[in-house]
Amino acid sequence: MKKYLILLLFTFQGLLAQVQFETRVSKTTLGLNERLRVDFFMNIDGDNFNEPSFDGFRVIAGPSQQVSQSWINGRSSFEKIYSYYLLPNQKGNLVIKQATIEYNGQVYKTAPVKITVTAAIEQPRDPNDTSVSVDNNLYLVADISKTNPYVNEPITVVYKLYFSYNIGISNFKQLSNPKYNDFWSQNIDIKQPVAEEGMFKGQKFRYVVLRKTVLYPQKSGKLAIEPLSLDIDVQVPTNRRDVFGRVMLVDENKRVSAGAKTITVKALPEAGKPDDFSGAVGSFDFTVVPTKTDLKNGESLDLKVSVSGKGNMKLFTLPKPVVPNALEMYDAVHTDEVNTSLAGMAGKMSDSYTIVPVYKGNYPVKPLRFSYFDLGSGTYKTITSPEIMINVLDGPTDTRNATNPNTKKNTIAVQEQFKFIKLKTTLQSSKRDDFFGSNLFLGLLFLPFLIVPIIILLKKKKEAIDGDVVGNRIRRNNKLAKKYLSEAKKQINNKEPFYVALEKAMHNFLKAKLHIETSEMSKDNIKELLLTRNANPDVVNEFITLTENCEVARYAPASSATIQNDYDKAVLIISELEKQI
Repeated sequence: MKKYLILLLFTFQGLLAQVQFETRVSKTTLGLNERLRVDFFMNIDGDNFNEPSFDGFRVIAGPSQQVSQSWINGRSSFEKIYSYYLLPNQKGNLVIKQATIEYNGQVYKTAPVKITVTAAIEQPRDPNDTSVSVDNNLYLVADISKTNPYVNEPITVVYKLYFSYNIGISNFKQLSNPKYNDFWSQNIDIKQPVAEEGMFKGQKFRYVVLRKTVLYPQKSGKLAIEPLSLDIDVQVPTNRRDVFGRVMLVDENKRVSAGAKTITVKALPEAGKPDDFSGAVGSFDFTVVPTKTDLKNGESLDLKVSVSGKGNMKLFTLPKPVVPNALEMYDAVHTDEVNTSLAGMAGKMSDSYTIVPVYKGNYPVKPLRFSYFDLGSGTYKTITSPEIMINVLDGPTDTRNATNPNTKKNTIAVQEQFKFIKLKTTLQSSKRDDFFGSNLFLGLLFLPFLIVPIIILLKKKKEAIDGDVVGNRIRRNNKLAKKYLSEAKKQINNKEPFYVALEKAMHNFLKAKLHIETSEMSKDNIKELLLTRNANPDVVNEFITLTENCEVARYAPASSATIQNDYDKAVLIISELEKQI
């Protein structure tokens, strides 16, 4: 009896025990190349376990199930765990969503768990580990040409994937693109990665160049380059051999990262900086060349301002020429022939200005100055173009500075090149009447009261029409008769469709006029009904004959003249019967 009582107490205690079902993770913050273990723990034997979708993660192992039950000091404990190993697919804040189980007819859910995924991190390696492992045989490296450049000095970043002769690579995909905040960047195309040999960490490795990027820092200070991360499928040798004595390989997955890099950018020196410095950094030549200097009235010239050389060609503006008022200068047409390689940008860019003279005379174009920072000498340099004299050989004389002795006003020669002043306008008063209280306001106010009676009348009329079943049927048959008669006219060149449409037109005409249905359309009944309505017997006979011929004519040979004759006859018969009945 005592044993049963103790057993009953333990059973009752188990029923009162609180159900525990929760999600446990190995860490809540991890790098893009780290693994995450997720355990779904329960202290009861739940049924119908449903895992979450793991959005933002890739499942690399699992689920594995562990069950344990023990008795300690007369108390029982039960544990069941579903375990998963995940790899994040992206950076940011991800969520392990709810899992569910069923127990004693109730559904239990875990609480969501937030996971923060950062950029890939360098993982420590055991220096005493001498076995063949992916960690010691696979590296992603970002080679940076210079870590302490000036603002707008080009640097290059070359991403290389090193792998030893002990492993093979079957596939890889990019997880995250490096971001170059505060840099001007351009990728150099690589048509096909080619494996080469090189030394790395004192050992001979194979490597492929995955990406080449040219960067121009746009501000001074410490600038970060976020890492490139890859997900790589590798083949690693084992200690086992196949029946032919060859080393057996196993497939593994490895995520590698080039690691974040920091570039310390120096500001351009303030000492000696010209006032007209526009940000050009490099080594340049500067020219200002006109297409011609002697012009006749009505001619024009192009003034080309050009910079050629090597530097941040696309990141500064060219100086703009200043011309006298007697020359009309139009907006520049910009062209550039700039190529970007690992050495940076190089080439030529120019602004071409079209200049049109207005008056006769000699007009100078002031010299232009172009200043740049020379990386070779670490100093600012300025190139000045020579003065250009434009000679306008003929045309009107500029009299704007001549004074009339009779008046104190300057006289200006009449020029009619540009008539941009509109003499006739359609001006409207800016004063507007108030909408409140206007005729439009009152009309809109009382419009609903006028519309309501009209709507009621239209509704009653529609109800009356809908209730007239016979009338509706007659109108419908009339419409069908007209429709099929029109269809017959369209098909007058197609024998079979023509006679089908013509027969339907005549039948619907009878339905509309005699108030009969298809089942009542016998020859004798039709003849009797038409004659009782004072129809001409000859016309009635012709109508019946034509109706009977429509079926036969569909399969008998007929000419276009015969078809046209039947159509004309049908129109005439229907018209006669319409008048008579």
